[in-house]
Amino acid sequence: MRELALNVLDIAENSLAAGAKNIEILLWADFGEDKMRIDIKDDGCGMDEETVKKVTDPFTTSRKTRSVGMGLPLFRYSAESTGGRFEIRSEKGKGTEVFAEYRIGHIDRMPLGDFGGVVLQMVTMNPQVDFTVRVDCGGKSGVLDTREVKEILGDIPLNAPEIRAFLKDYISENLVSIYGGRL
Repeated sequence: MRELALNVLDIAENSLAAGAKNIEILLWADFGEDKMRIDIKDDGCGMDEETVKKVTDPFTTSRKTRSVGMGLPLFRYSAESTGGRFEIRSEKGKGTEVFAEYRIGHIDRMPLGDFGGVVLQMVTMNPQVDFTVRVDCGGKSGVLDTREVKEILGDIPLNAPEIRAFLKDYISENLVSIYGGRL
């Protein structure tokens, strides 16, 4: 993958395949500490301890269509190659949390990419799932909680053209305000 936003999309797709009804995504950066963190947490079916140990092996996958799964191994590699770290916590029947930390200034850190576009895609294409997306940097933060948006909208779906356009602008403006285009 060429950008971290695509890793986020891949992990979220894993969460959806695991039956998650709630997915939380955190994007945190501290330019003074030269650190960035991406955390994706779900309430899907979770994994047992043995599966967690094997899941970052590219030749371990739960897919039936092919015997190779590259999403988690690449996400792990992307973090560790920058001097960062990677963790997976999961409990069968309770969900999974994937955590990746990066050194922002490291030459091998992939660009964040179109994080806003990925969030928009996930939120509007999966109306049956509640997403909480939080971005933090230097005391500035923003939260998009689809439960709150759905409550305000009532019967209007998140993928209605005017709502999708509003969400696109809202997400983009918040990312620029919080990160100033630096990721």
